[in-house]
Amino acid sequence: MEWLMLGILAVQMTAGVVLLTRVLRAGHGIGTAVASHVGSGVAALVFWLLFVATGVVLWAWLTFVALTVGNTVGDGLLRDRARRLSGRSDGLWRDYGAAIAAVFRGQMPGLVTFHALFAGVVYFGCLGICIGATIAS
Repeated sequence: MEWLMLGILAVQMTAGVVLLTRVLRAGHGIGTAVASHVGSGVAALVFWLLFVATGVVLWAWLTFVALTVGNTVGDGLLRDRARRLSGRSDGLWRDYGAAIAAVFRGQMPGLVTFHALFAGVVYFGCLGICIGATIAS
């Protein structure tokens, strides 16, 4: 399962790199939120590689923590993008719901939609492996 998760992380990171490349090619700068999102993803990948290499469960849990931070920031980025699309802001939770709705209505670019939805696969897959590895140790 650890190797499958590494593959899943690689797919998600590849999508993220493509999105980041598109942002940079469009001439947009990288703000603090994007840098935090990318940094958390890189940290998660490094922690997971350490878990695979050593079998030390702490590295798996640190991966989960990094994913939690990265997903939280990513949700904020998605919410901000939905606000820009709609031209309005109705408060944190309504905007979050509007961002989710925009994803499922196909109002976000395809790769953004994939990256947002696949984040759940990565996150809960990692959580399951963390729990299983903890129980096994």
